[in-house]
Amino acid sequence: MHPDSHNTYPSGNTASIWMGTFEVPDFAPLTQDITTDVCVVGAGIAGPTTAYRLTQAGKKVIVIDDGPIGGGETGRTTAHLSWAMDDRIYNLEHVHGQENTRLIVESHMAAVNRIEEIVRLEAIDCDFRRLDGYLFLGGDDKEEVLDKELAAAHRAGASDVRKIDHAPIADFNTGPALRWPEQGQLHAYKYITGLAGAIVANGGDIFCETHVTSVQGTKPGHPCKVETQNEKKITAKAVCVCTNASITDMVQTHAKQAPYRTFAIAAVVPRGAVTSALYWDTPDPYHYVRLQPLDEPYEGLLEGDSMYDALIVGGEDVKTGHKNDAEERWRSLEHWMRKRWPAAREVIYKWSGQIIEPNDYVAFIGRNPDGAKDVYMASSDSGQGMTHGTIAGMLLTDLVVGRENPWEKIYDPRRVSLSPDALKEFAKENADVAVHYVKDFLSPDRFSETDIPRGEGRIVRQGMHKLAVYRDDEGTLHHHSATCTHLKCIVEWNSAEKSWDCPCHGSRFDPMGKVLNGPAVTDLSPVEQEAHAESSSAT
Repeated sequence: MHPDSHNTYPSGNTASIWMGTFEVPDFAPLTQDITTDVCVVGAGIAGPTTAYRLTQAGKKVIVIDDGPIGGGETGRTTAHLSWAMDDRIYNLEHVHGQENTRLIVESHMAAVNRIEEIVRLEAIDCDFRRLDGYLFLGGDDKEEVLDKELAAAHRAGASDVRKIDHAPIADFNTGPALRWPEQGQLHAYKYITGLAGAIVANGGDIFCETHVTSVQGTKPGHPCKVETQNEKKITAKAVCVCTNASITDMVQTHAKQAPYRTFAIAAVVPRGAVTSALYWDTPDPYHYVRLQPLDEPYEGLLEGDSMYDALIVGGEDVKTGHKNDAEERWRSLEHWMRKRWPAAREVIYKWSGQIIEPNDYVAFIGRNPDGAKDVYMASSDSGQGMTHGTIAGMLLTDLVVGRENPWEKIYDPRRVSLSPDALKEFAKENADVAVHYVKDFLSPDRFSETDIPRGEGRIVRQGMHKLAVYRDDEGTLHHHSATCTHLKCIVEWNSAEKSWDCPCHGSRFDPMGKVLNGPAVTDLSPVEQEAHAESSSAT
């Protein structure tokens, strides 16, 4: 599929390279009440990995999702499989101590190994391969950053990491770099499709287009209960909520994490022009790079018998709902890419995704912190969603079946880190949330309805209330409350993804107010208006 031919996707308006080069299978919605051993909510990477592992353990499992499999942030990853921690191992040591940091790195190594094992056991054709990763300097960072990280990596058990003179980029001298062996990559949609097939083959069920509205834990004499928007009920002995931003813990973990938009592009390069590897630079936010084989021609781009790859470049992160400047960020990525890889040709995909950053760099995976019995969660991918999601599959399975797991305490969603670094990050992010609450009520009008172009949305004040107003392609205005249904922050318009994004905790809604991302589970409230004629200024 050429990127110009797509319609809006379940998680936004742009198409990732995975969406454009592979079509995931359809699974029907849930149409009747059902009973199972374990209900897994979410069909990204964490949910299906958990479901797969549980079916291997002999459990009857169903997976439900409000879109297609991989339709959320898994479809927007760049699918780096890495144990080279993007927040730096020496930072993890400051927060978690040396022994816990060793376990954290070990868990990510185990996740890459587990993905490789699943690919082999289930014969999943997903372009999986092992390859080296390279961390090189960027911005004003000095060589001491690499030296600190090298020493920390060795203390964490990654003894094969080595410092080299430069990363293997032919037309750009990176200066000194760290080489991380045995990293990995794959095609996200092909892998999730293979996982889904294995779940079904093992006796599990998958239901898509099924939106969850509530999850209740086990009570004396009663199992867990999951209710859906179409009024169907699932009873289960346990529920695993794998929705990236948790929809069951409404406050505790969200106060310890923050949502960010990250941006990516994919450009055509002749095969062999770029050394196949994973690449990262050191600044915050950092850039991340990999290759993906292109198997089909693109009219006007790929001609003759030559083989081509896509050079995928990501970065330029910004807090969700804070800036509406995606085109500028994609241009910055392209400029950065062309300076280092001048062989890159036309950009054929550009997209964005959402990452959830925990204040102590480690995902929240374990028992729901509100005490709901037999309810488990996986949230906060920290920019390493493929490995964190796979760790969730291993850890949640052990918790459900009653096995001990050495990572349980590290990933416990109930944890409170008292390290100065984590407390500083906690204070900073929550101060930002507080600022948005105050600004929402005190900020003056910025737009009127007549300012809204077709296909765009704006926040408009009506008396004491703020409305999320969208003008569709026919010129008709659609009005919804601008108040996020999670914790009442005011949403902001995202022109690139055609969505209403909450700057406080990352809930996202489509132009018509339908939930795209949690923690919100309820749509924006429609606001009835008198019929509006289209203004001539709305172009």
